[in-house]
Amino acid sequence: MTEHTECVVIGAGVVGLAVGRACARAGLETIVVEAAEAIGTATSSRNSEVIHAGIYYQPGSLKARLCVQGRELLYAYCDQHEIAYQRCGKLIVATDKAQVGALRQLAVNAAANGVSNLRLMTEAQARRAEPALRCAAALESPSTGIVDSHGFMIALQGDIEAAGGLLAFCSPVTGGAVASGEGIILCVGGTEPMQICARYVVNCAGLHAWAVAAAIDGVPHHTIPEYRYAKGNYYSLSTTAPFSRLIYPVPEPGGLGVHLTLDLGGRARFGPDVEWVDTIDYSVDPARADAFYESIRRYWPELPDAALHPDYAGIRPKLIGLSDHDADFVIQGEDEHGVAGLVNLYGIESPGLTAALAIAEDVMRQMPCSQK
Repeated sequence: MTEHTECVVIGAGVVGLAVGRACARAGLETIVVEAAEAIGTATSSRNSEVIHAGIYYQPGSLKARLCVQGRELLYAYCDQHEIAYQRCGKLIVATDKAQVGALRQLAVNAAANGVSNLRLMTEAQARRAEPALRCAAALESPSTGIVDSHGFMIALQGDIEAAGGLLAFCSPVTGGAVASGEGIILCVGGTEPMQICARYVVNCAGLHAWAVAAAIDGVPHHTIPEYRYAKGNYYSLSTTAPFSRLIYPVPEPGGLGVHLTLDLGGRARFGPDVEWVDTIDYSVDPARADAFYESIRRYWPELPDAALHPDYAGIRPKLIGLSDHDADFVIQGEDEHGVAGLVNLYGIESPGLTAALAIAEDVMRQMPCSQK
């Protein structure tokens, strides 16, 4: 038996929930299907929970535009829904004079993205702001913050359900086909396997977006980009960190470097590093802490011995693996793959949490239902 609905969103991470919310609020009969037993169990709950300002991304890219737009949408959404957050700010630090030029270049890049409130600080100014910090200079970002990501996702789920949408857990998409003139038929597994025929399908499956797209007969395989998994390990701090802001080093290939973030309770954690992997594995190797100590002590030399403990790991879906330049988000509609009603999202890594609401708006602009 085949069920019929107007829209299926695949994946109940933060981006899938934001897209499901947008679809349901647009008046579409919407089902969000999720392979796991709850919302946000993968990438969405295994990150730094940072609200990014939009500093690092290539000007004109989707990451740059959607991060800046999404940041303001997210702050406003948190205010409206009483979701906990702090606009704590962050310092990007040059640990030696040779890196000061990189800070200036970041400020130029940020300005091109519409982030104009950065301030270059001397060593003395940075030390006055954060006395435990050691650096040659720092770039202050006052619009960076931290957010209760789970509270955000719960609010999105509530909006979907309030608009008449449904969420189906333990419902992996195992296959599908483009049905000419009828829409897209999805095979959904789980305890009660079924087929769902939808006019619109949005693939927000995150780490599994490639596999989902490949499983839908009629999606040209040459339109599915290559990817790699970049594992990021995090370590918690057993003592209290002497910082009130987030502390980031100058970015490194594949990531933003081992940085210090704070949660809403004031607890500190460090990460992520970059570990290229072929499979999804969330274990944290305690031996990797040695490299963390070395990296952290470049900007916090007083980090105590034995203060770091394995915490958790996340996996980032990278469209370009070992390149010095990260690939952009890919939001791929009919013009790219030729399938009416289908939108595939690939490579939605950081700043996906920050950009989620803006990504949803962008997806809606690519769907004919936006003209409904």
